[in-house]
Amino acid sequence: MASQTQGRGHSARTGDVVVVRYTAKVWQTGKALPGSYDKRARPQVFAVGRAATLPALDQAVQGQRAGSRVLVVAPPAAAYGTTGSAKLGVSGKDTIVYAVDILNVIGAQAIVPGEQVPAPDTLPKIRMNKHDGTATVTVPDHAAPNNLLVRKLVDGSGPVVKAGQTIVLQYSSAAWATTSGESAADLFLSSRQDGSPLSVVIGRGNVIAGWDRALVGQKVGSRILAVIPAKLAYGPHPPKGLAPGTAVVSVLDILASA
Repeated sequence: MASQTQGRGHSARTGDVVVVRYTAKVWQTGKALPGSYDKRARPQVFAVGRAATLPALDQAVQGQRAGSRVLVVAPPAAAYGTTGSAKLGVSGKDTIVYAVDILNVIGAQAIVPGEQVPAPDTLPKIRMNKHDGTATVTVPDHAAPNNLLVRKLVDGSGPVVKAGQTIVLQYSSAAWATTSGESAADLFLSSRQDGSPLSVVIGRGNVIAGWDRALVGQKVGSRILAVIPAKLAYGPHPPKGLAPGTAVVSVLDILASA
């Protein structure tokens, strides 16, 4: 059961990413549970409709606009289930009441605004499809550099990204494979293919080292080109579709931070 104060921002749909703050209490006892308004707590960031959070929170935001406040009364099945949470002191019979503030909604196909500047001729050329946000990566016909190279293609105007923050990213990654002449590289990793931007705590080893190094210190709203040597990418244990020891080209749109 939910009621709301209607906001005026973008409506949250499956695949979008939301930034929320909330408070929570046990209906039967009034006991306060940990929430994202607590001291030193950060907003919660999650993809909508992807089972990335408690069912009650996921269902609460679907179809709601940024700026809305939603009151949710969640039975056990939508909260902590029939086993409850011993850590929180919640039983399998407890109903939880949430007040959820939807601070931001980032669209599944969102890209950063602004004109893209070209990269130097020695680096891959990047062309963005503005209709669906996919990147075309054209790799030069020489060997990849041995060190991490980072170039800002779009200069954002948002806050500086700090280690330990959750950021929301659109990403496209391709292998730097030497060929006879420039060629468009196949993407082996793409948030568009995954159907949702990535929300991740940055600078803490949750992504490849090249991403951590490339993104901390950049501004929200920026598009970053990172050429990442194998030692800062996947080394000898790459994902499917990538040869061991391959350098990686990543195009990274920093959509939000929390």
